[in-house]
Amino acid sequence: MIRLRYKFLLLVLLFTISSNGVFAQLKKEPIWKMVCSKPTAKIGDEVEIVLTSVIEKDWYMYSNDMDPNLGPIAAEFSWKKDPSYVLVGKTKPVGSHKHYEEVWKGTVSVMKGTAKFIQKIKLLSAKPNVKVGLYFQECSEVTGMCMPPYEQEYELKGLQITASAETTASTETIPEALIETKPAELVKAESAVKQKESNSAVLAETKAITNVVAPANAEESFFSFLIIAFLGGLIAVVTPCVFPMLPMTVSFFTKKSSTRAEGITRAFTFGLSIVGIYASLGLVFAFFGLGPDFGNWLSTHWIPNVLFFVIFLVFAASFLGMFEITLPHAFVNKVDSKSSMGNFMGIFFMAFTLALVSFSCTGPVVGSLLIEAVGGKFLKPLLGMASFGFGLALPFTLFAVFPSWLQNLPKSGGWLNSVKVVLGFVEIAFAFKFLSTADVVYHWGILDREIYLTIWIVIAFLLGMYLLGKLKFSHDSDMPFIGVPRFGLAVISFCFGVYMIPGLFGAPLKALSGLLPPMSTQDFILGNNNNHSTIQPSSNSAPKTKHSDFLELPHGLTGYFDYKEALAASKATGKPIFVDFTGHACVNCRKMEEYVWAKPEVLKRLQNDFIIVSLYADERKELPENEWYTSTRDNKVKKTIGEQNQDLQISKYNFSAQPQYVVIDGNEKQLSGPRFYDTDEAAFVKFLDDGKAAFVKQ
Repeated sequence: MIRLRYKFLLLVLLFTISSNGVFAQLKKEPIWKMVCSKPTAKIGDEVEIVLTSVIEKDWYMYSNDMDPNLGPIAAEFSWKKDPSYVLVGKTKPVGSHKHYEEVWKGTVSVMKGTAKFIQKIKLLSAKPNVKVGLYFQECSEVTGMCMPPYEQEYELKGLQITASAETTASTETIPEALIETKPAELVKAESAVKQKESNSAVLAETKAITNVVAPANAEESFFSFLIIAFLGGLIAVVTPCVFPMLPMTVSFFTKKSSTRAEGITRAFTFGLSIVGIYASLGLVFAFFGLGPDFGNWLSTHWIPNVLFFVIFLVFAASFLGMFEITLPHAFVNKVDSKSSMGNFMGIFFMAFTLALVSFSCTGPVVGSLLIEAVGGKFLKPLLGMASFGFGLALPFTLFAVFPSWLQNLPKSGGWLNSVKVVLGFVEIAFAFKFLSTADVVYHWGILDREIYLTIWIVIAFLLGMYLLGKLKFSHDSDMPFIGVPRFGLAVISFCFGVYMIPGLFGAPLKALSGLLPPMSTQDFILGNNNNHSTIQPSSNSAPKTKHSDFLELPHGLTGYFDYKEALAASKATGKPIFVDFTGHACVNCRKMEEYVWAKPEVLKRLQNDFIIVSLYADERKELPENEWYTSTRDNKVKKTIGEQNQDLQISKYNFSAQPQYVVIDGNEKQLSGPRFYDTDEAAFVKFLDDGKAAFVKQ
């Protein structure tokens, strides 16, 4: 068990330096077609109103023939009441498929490919006013993420109504047989043709979406996020805020339970309550409807990043013993008093008390997970928080089921404080990551690469000294000797610091790609005469390009930072365009540049065969007013470089995350891609070669 607690310390370090970017594919709002089964009808006829919509590849929609209280949002149809018609029966789905879904613990009904619903109505007027409101949700099979529910309204148009059967009998001018001038079979055939045409129109509108290939690692990234969240919950157990409560809580269950079965039931109820509490927090976060624009703002704007920098420093100061962060005692005590209620409610409030009391230790982890979940629509924050709660609840549940294990637990003591101090050092290091993001995006020049590295190197050496007992804080216990596991962690910390030292002189430090400021902020590179270039400038760019005074391509490549300039250059030089949707704060963009772009075969192609245009989605520099425009996507004025680049990416490629790579020609025709984060060099070379071959062929 002594070894175990130091393994937890190592896990803390591994957890905090790992980060997986999660892609955020967008989709256009679904379009529905509303038609009548009979193009012409008579007053008194019963006709079918058919609603259809094309569902994109790898997406599905929840139907309305399922329990609406199960969890997912079932399709709803609100038909507007009007004296011109009356509903006959309910709206029925066509082609829905039912299956058991583990997440919801029940049978759901979904539609794939095409959504189709039929509502029968009886016509009461020659001018029917048929309107319907739709409320539905679509989810991705690739990532498990769901789009926010859609609310749409449609109106039936083009229905020709003739006189009723009774009226035609009294008028001898038009025989009843001639009122419906087309045979039923012909009407049905024409309706099918029209339906096919309407579906083709919808498919044409969504063609760009269905052609987008999701990143191969999307499902992997989502799964990795859940694993990290679970490990975060386990780490939280060995913090001073939580660990002392473990034996107390387990003892409570064993003493209050008359039988072993009752004790096990109480333990599982307690564990499920913890999972439910954190899952509810994720659900609340999800319901804010955080879209790609908000996600971009949260990850790149200086206000949230400086705020996170301050918050992390405050938590770090608390972990190092400067003060204690606690919630108001009156509130905590009030919640704790509820734990004396009946069985299940009392246990729930015990779990709620644990969540509140442990806030000072779990706050940074929970906050980081919620930030990482931005853009993950419902399931990501929900399941992420549930995974964290599961990691936190698992030890409590297991020890309650097997109370004899408590005898093997280490006693609370100085080692718990050591865990907290280590977390404090890590919090300081990552606080500067947030400040660096704002610094790079806004070009403040505060944290250049060598300054940032210096801070991290000093933190690594101070952590090593602390683990060796050479640095002591006011609330640390006396340590007569150093254990081997603690010594091993100290060695790792010192090695990490030494590894970063060559970065002060321009070493790439590929293991930290994305966590460090870009190489372009380095003031001095050894053996390079202060020139950042690693290759001779290529001839694929004009001497002076728009925005090149503050933006720069890696590895000495030259290119463009304005989309229209790149299109013109492609036409002038006869080269295809390599479009790079990137960002200053994009971790995976930096990894791609270090691990893929830098490879000789890739670098040679980018240098000689392509016009390169890097479009920063988080660049905050405001353009002159005559270059502003109002987006047709969201009707908002796009004033900055980043806003316009991201609007282009979303509108043209239906994707909002970076990196994204596409090869096009000067007329914006897509030749190859898109590609996303994938460090397979051979696949990237093939992507470039395919784009060039398509360009030459045309």
